[in-house]
Amino acid sequence: MKKNRLFLLFALLMALAVTVSCGGGDTSKPIRVGNIADNEHDPAEWGKIYPFHYESWQKTKEPKPANRSKYRKGWDKDRVTYDRLSEYPYQALLYNGWGFGIEYNEPRGHFYMITDQLEIDPSRVAPGGVCLACKSPFHKEFVKSKGEAYLKAPYTKAVDMLPSKHKTLGVACIDCHDNKTMGMRTNKWHILKGMDLIGKKEFNHQDNKMLACSQCHMTYYVPRDKAGKTAGDVIPPWTGAKWGNISIEKIIADLLTDYQREEWTQTVTGFRMPYIRHPEFEFFTKSSVHYNAGVTCIDCHMPYKRVGNMKMTDHDITSPLKTEPEMRACAQCHTESADWLKKQVVTIQDRTSSLLNRAGYQTAVTAKLFELLHKEQKSGKKFDIAPYEKAKKFYKEAFLRVVFVSAENSTGFHNPSEAGRVLGDAIAYGNKSEILIRQMLASGGVKAPEQVNLELSKYLNNRGKKKLMFQRNQEAKDPYGTEDIFTPVNARGY
Repeated sequence: MKKNRLFLLFALLMALAVTVSCGGGDTSKPIRVGNIADNEHDPAEWGKIYPFHYESWQKTKEPKPANRSKYRKGWDKDRVTYDRLSEYPYQALLYNGWGFGIEYNEPRGHFYMITDQLEIDPSRVAPGGVCLACKSPFHKEFVKSKGEAYLKAPYTKAVDMLPSKHKTLGVACIDCHDNKTMGMRTNKWHILKGMDLIGKKEFNHQDNKMLACSQCHMTYYVPRDKAGKTAGDVIPPWTGAKWGNISIEKIIADLLTDYQREEWTQTVTGFRMPYIRHPEFEFFTKSSVHYNAGVTCIDCHMPYKRVGNMKMTDHDITSPLKTEPEMRACAQCHTESADWLKKQVVTIQDRTSSLLNRAGYQTAVTAKLFELLHKEQKSGKKFDIAPYEKAKKFYKEAFLRVVFVSAENSTGFHNPSEAGRVLGDAIAYGNKSEILIRQMLASGGVKAPEQVNLELSKYLNNRGKKKLMFQRNQEAKDPYGTEDIFTPVNARGY
């Protein structure tokens, strides 16, 4: 009996030894074999300590499997550059007047952040060095050391100020990690300004995981002086908002405050306009199901993986649709099959895309009616313009909601119910503005056509220095065919 007990004890000890050496305990933290210097920007130096993470991060320069994603195809192995203005043609009309209306592509991987800016039509980086706010890990210290000389410098001149070895270095380890502890951190001034605006002062581990990504995946404006020139570093339009409730209503109220937020002149209407850029953080944290469940950006876009005996976050940042195996990130929590999960994603995105088309075309029709009204006014016709300012405000409310959802990079998936709410309101605002403009036109004896010709070919073709053209095969048509009833193809003018 005593021998049996000794044998059992020995067996248990051996089993424990195997467990510890083959995956038991906390194996998510690799053993450090050196130190990383303060202010070390070069990922290769961090990679000497964390080689698997560095190798994973480098894969962001590699294209991803083609035809995995119906929307937001980005940098895929088909090597096709997907043009957002061809995907949603009304955007070429709405954005005409500045860079986003000339060249607006689905982005490549994080590796190409500055390269994409250098290769895109120069109108997109016209504000100057401020365009590096999210793109370069050196931005924060350059704002501090060089100030307006850097922020207002022509874009290529600002890039030339960067260290020669790192002129095209996009997001780097130093942006997200503390070099001493490897804890999550932020490296952008504008996210700190944003936290001050919403009164957020204390951050737990989940908050920091969120903010590491949100410091770039958030919206902001480039402040302008009265002449429309760059007047400082980027600022989030979050006045009056709160953590977990940075609503589109608060964002729009901030953006419509004064001339400092008006970044460009819309050609069709002649209005000075603000803009909204990649508002993933604001959209996701507005009571989405996943946010309320405690999920962060990293959980879905940088899921855990095994490398030998080590568990690590995958630094090849991409959509769960494009991982190997497909939907791997979702399987961390969901037990359904990859096919079932993908179907849910595509269904949500189809519904959002359908509503986005509805809201976008409604807003484009309203813009063309403003154009008609202004043209008739210049010809000498007199109108009852009492409703004009209300119509203009309603139009901007519609426009900014369309931009909010279209600039957000999930085609509604990050917060499906909020996407529906925002786009429903966009349609209502656009429709109300249209009614008021038609009333004004009628007061002067001008009968506006029932079907307004959007003349989209005028805005879609021969864009910029590259003379870009409409790619009809890339158009994201209404998956339910409903938009053809409201905006027939012959009224689109492409």
